[in-house]
Amino acid sequence: MAAKPETQRRGEAALEEQIELLELRVRLAEERRRALIHIMGDLNESNRRLGDQRKAMLHILKDSHRSNQKLEDSRKAMIHIMGDLRETTQEMERREQELRDKQEQLVQAGKLATLGELTTGVAHELNNPLNNIGLYVGNVLDRIELGELPAESAREDLEKAMEQVRKATEIISHLRTFGRAAPVAFEGVDVDEVIERALSLMHEQLRLRAIEVVLDLCPDELVVHGNPIQLEQIFINLLTNARDALEGVPVERKKIRIASSLKRDSIRIVFADTGPGIPIGIARRVFDPFFTTKQVGAGTGLGLSITYSIVKEHGGDISLARTPGGGATFIVELPVSGDDVVVELLR
Repeated sequence: MAAKPETQRRGEAALEEQIELLELRVRLAEERRRALIHIMGDLNESNRRLGDQRKAMLHILKDSHRSNQKLEDSRKAMIHIMGDLRETTQEMERREQELRDKQEQLVQAGKLATLGELTTGVAHELNNPLNNIGLYVGNVLDRIELGELPAESAREDLEKAMEQVRKATEIISHLRTFGRAAPVAFEGVDVDEVIERALSLMHEQLRLRAIEVVLDLCPDELVVHGNPIQLEQIFINLLTNARDALEGVPVERKKIRIASSLKRDSIRIVFADTGPGIPIGIARRVFDPFFTTKQVGAGTGLGLSITYSIVKEHGGDISLARTPGGGATFIVELPVSGDDVVVELLR
């Protein structure tokens, strides 16, 4: 068996290094989760204190009607309590900001965890253009050694090699864009294009598992006001969930259907799988943070929780239903972007 090219060995070593880095970041995300739980406990304590202080204010106000002397005393007490309330409010605002920061970190941790799962499939997908590049460049080198190098033929081989380089670059660029932490900016986003980008990242994983993907996308342009990277994270999470649900299902029944449609003032995106489905008792908890039916170490329990949070941030909704004939169906609804929709809603 021929030794692997140096470029391929370096590529594999780089991928292994990236996997180790991603595993480290997931561990750091777990530590942040524990900090988040601690912060939420502090917020509950602050809310309790705030409730006690408000009750004290009501009691003081009642006493103020009994006598002028008590009114003066109550006024001084109220000033003191309002000072405490300001401090408590400022503390709550600070804690809420910390909570938002931790939530953003959890979303980023979810993306990195997803990238870790995608790395193997992407390695296979990168292997094809790398092999093709080696083939085209090898042809040129062989002709140089044989003293036969027609300019037109060499140009064709090198152009084909450059095309494969561009393909590999696009794959890597897509991964870097998806994985980087960046400010959340909203813009007009074509939903179907985001679905297709998510599928391009998941393609190799689905192919290796012999999972058929059926696309039923709306022929019209479906535009929402949102963040393209966060929307792609929604679709990758739902694809990953469907992929895992089909584990152990006979090959001839492994199927994921993705459909998009326009419902007047909203866009509906459906992800349906032909797996065993989700029991009713568990279905109520699938969007809870850190809830998972997978074995320990096989999942973080963040995917659907993060998906739910992102959908809500986009002013949408997500629900779970049973797929006719067996399986699970996740339905995402997002508001349509555009001036025409605003006019329609105001009528």
